[in-house]
Amino acid sequence: MKKIILTATVFLMLFSCQNDTIDSSETKISSTNFENRICASQEVLEAQMKADPTLALRMNQIEAFTQNAKGTSRLVNGKIEIPVVVNVLYRTSAENISDAQIQSQIDILNKDFTATNTDFNSIPSLFAGVAANIDITFVLESINRKSTTKTTWGTTDTMKKTNRGGLDPTSPTTKLNLWVCTIGGGILGYAQFPGGSSATDGVVLDSKNVGLSGSANFPYDIGRIATHEIGHWMNLRHIWGDATCGSDLVSDTPTHNAANQGVPAYPHYSTCTGTPVEMTMNYMDYTENRAMYMFTNGQKSRMTALFVSGGARASFGI
Repeated sequence: MKKIILTATVFLMLFSCQNDTIDSSETKISSTNFENRICASQEVLEAQMKADPTLALRMNQIEAFTQNAKGTSRLVNGKIEIPVVVNVLYRTSAENISDAQIQSQIDILNKDFTATNTDFNSIPSLFAGVAANIDITFVLESINRKSTTKTTWGTTDTMKKTNRGGLDPTSPTTKLNLWVCTIGGGILGYAQFPGGSSATDGVVLDSKNVGLSGSANFPYDIGRIATHEIGHWMNLRHIWGDATCGSDLVSDTPTHNAANQGVPAYPHYSTCTGTPVEMTMNYMDYTENRAMYMFTNGQKSRMTALFVSGGARASFGI
């Protein structure tokens, strides 16, 4: 298990701009660049840091607060229930997903974030001691729908802007906004990390990967793309740290070589230092929906630190 010692210098290195992988001026996506990528949250973050040099500082401050707040169980008023606003942008009837499909996604989130998903019992004994009930729930507050002529939206947040043909977020400091649309380029979803602009805060999901019914397509057909992306929205990194043998800033997840795909056979060993067994069933890997079914206590500490008094998402406390 990883030992993490973070200093202000490390914070700056973690959240500084890295490269120019995204054209932030338009909705272009290269399918080559994003091959097997599934989630574009890290690339979107890098583009946002290019556009706003102060974002890295805000994220460093959130990270410092997170490290100090770990271990506290006191939320703003003891419990977090996240109101969800779903913004559906559609050109075809398949993209205009039903209310029932949207509600099925909310139901999945409530199971995954309270460890009541049926496959939680499949966690290997090696990881059973760190498996967590996040104890955060979600409630569908409203659904907004808008017809569009756009075939794809890309990853530059145009779907979040009414003046660009999308839909502005609703009360983003107190409600989680989900945008459902065709992203394109093989991207299944992306999220905005804490610290970004409230004008673009929330999660984007491709309409083919929402919930259990309608347009949801195998192998991303049981709602876990949303679980993964909301993990990012709650300050979780990819489990491999977006680098070979990288760090996800969590002490109880094993070091991964890289992202895992498909349904890896257990045990799957890393070649990183110590050759640990990789936690391929963690929601923050890239495995198929049926192969991911757990968060850890360390990940819970990162998430709940957002909601304590003074945390980046404390306004969600009820």
